[in-house]
Amino acid sequence: MELETILRSAVNQGVSDIFIVPGAPVTLKIKGEMIPTSDERVMPADTEALLCGIYRLAQQRDMRRLLETGDDDFSFSVRGVGRFRCNAFKQRGSLAAVLRVVVFGLPDPVELNIPQQVIDLYKVRRGMVLVTGPAGSGKSTTLVCIIDRINREFRDHIVTIEDPIEYLHAHNRSIVSQREIEHDTASYAQALRAALRQAPNVILLGEMRDYETISTALTAAETGHALFSTLHTVGAAKTIDRIIDVFPANQQQQTRIQLSMVLKAVVSQQLIPTVDGSLVPAFEVMVVNSAVQNMIREGKVHQLDNVIYGGQTQGMMTMDGEIYRMCREGRISKENAILYSLNAEQMRKRLM
Repeated sequence: MELETILRSAVNQGVSDIFIVPGAPVTLKIKGEMIPTSDERVMPADTEALLCGIYRLAQQRDMRRLLETGDDDFSFSVRGVGRFRCNAFKQRGSLAAVLRVVVFGLPDPVELNIPQQVIDLYKVRRGMVLVTGPAGSGKSTTLVCIIDRINREFRDHIVTIEDPIEYLHAHNRSIVSQREIEHDTASYAQALRAALRQAPNVILLGEMRDYETISTALTAAETGHALFSTLHTVGAAKTIDRIIDVFPANQQQQTRIQLSMVLKAVVSQQLIPTVDGSLVPAFEVMVVNSAVQNMIREGKVHQLDNVIYGGQTQGMMTMDGEIYRMCREGRISKENAILYSLNAEQMRKRLM
């Protein structure tokens, strides 16, 4: 199959991912369902040819990293078609790839059912905002919507550090500097340290992966910048624990104090299948007030759910409350409401 034909067809059909794996047909993921493009399986020589085509489209990207390490992650654009994020990898000694489709233009938060409470976090002018959830839950898209709102509302310098860059931000009221790991800078930690010398008002850090990056991010948020980032956790309590656990035991209490001072909000999200076969996001929003600060500082994060439940007048949302609401509205099934809830037994009782 011609590579550009595959990419154009994927964009036209609203595909989220394209799978190019030897021994299987080129497969498209549409609304969570895997659909082969034909009965014809691609062989290792076919996938290698398709990968070579992808790297040609990526222009400055060299296949050397893929061939030497077995993995590569980058993005590329096709004029008049769209933008794609590629994860190329070796499997069973042959080359394969999964492409994420990113259409030109920035996403519309209303069309994506992102609550206004989440978008309103663009108003945070200093401190840390975290968007969390499993892989593929739309964390990056939510952050793009928040950054776009900042770009349109404030005269700032926004520095984004991404791996890879998915959405392209045009300069609006703000100046937006977008840096891609490996293409523009060596690592998240190095780019974040450099960003502090680039007079930023807002920093978007694609992911807080390790001790060095998390430590530098806390320092950046502490020095008066607004820092937005992601973690692969679900729920505010697990997010706090994940950050604290990265640090050595003798630093954890100091980190709790530091985090309680800089953290402004935690958004958790996941995508849930609807009754009509599409996907809808469910959100939890924790706004850090004095009660939350005390719980983080004293290591009582297991009590955060109660604060979130009681803080809905302050813009907070509970994950299970949103799931229950969508189930009662008939948007998702009872089975999925129970499956995706954080407290399955309690959800089962509520839906009886």
